[in-house]
Formats: sequence, structure tokens, C-alpha cells
Amino acid sequence: MSTATTPDATAPTAAPSKGLHYGLWALQLLLAFAFAGAGLMKLTTPLDVLAEKMTWIANGPSFLPRFIGASELAGALGLVLPAATRIAPGLTPLAAAALSLVMGLAALTHVALGEFGGLVAPLVLGGLAAFVAHGRRSLAPIAPRA
Repeated sequence: MSTATTPDATAPTAAPSKGLHYGLWALQLLLAFAFAGAGLMKLTTPLDVLAEKMTWIANGPSFLPRFIGASELAGALGLVLPAATRIAPGLTPLAAAALSLVMGLAALTHVALGEFGGLVAPLVLGGLAAFVAHGRRSLAPIAPRA
């Protein structure tokens, strides 16, 4: 007779490691800083000055850089505030996933314009944001305030 037991679905799962939790927090703060800076730049810099630095601005509607800047700023806040306050912390992985999508679209824009040197930043930031999304959704979620 076998004494092996099957795992009980109601048994508590192992808590995520503190290293993963702190690593995700560090990554969230780093990404929030990067996206807040990029978003504020796109929101506050005159479009003609932005167009000198970012060639894609000349190829689209004038509202697009402002919209992207607002999206990046909102995403930066979403990476930190819901998790820090533990009010609707499920918004943090959603914000990270949305920022990953924004960076994917940025990478596609660089490819379409033949700016292959501009791929590194969006691919790295998008990959890190995707990791935060997965980490905060599945590996080390933050429990809502009780």
C-alpha cells in the first residue's frame, strides 16, 4: 500500500520569496521613474523640439505624443500606487502589461521607420514591464488591504 498523498488543492501555497518581492518592488520603482520621466517629457516639451529628437513625431498626428506621454505617466503611477497603498493592487500588473504593450508598439514603430538602433530601449523596458506584470499577477501578488 502506497503512503504517497496527492497535493490538497485547499492547502496553503508557499509564500513567494522576499527576494522576489523586493526585486519586483525595485523594478517597479525603476520602471516608474523611467516612464514618468518619458511621459512628462512628451507632455511638457514643445512638439517641434520633440520632433528634433524623435523622428516618429513628424509621421503622426500632433495629439499622439501627448497621448503617449499621458499613458506613460498613468502607467508609471499604476506601477506603484495600487501596490503601495494595497488599494486595488491588481491594477499594478495591469499597468505593467499596458506599458509592455506601449513598448511593443514603440518597437514596431522603430522597425517601420528603419530605426533599428532605437529598438534596444523599448525592448528592454517592455520586457521588464512584462516581467513585473507576470510577477505581480502570478509569482508574488500583493494582497489587497483587509
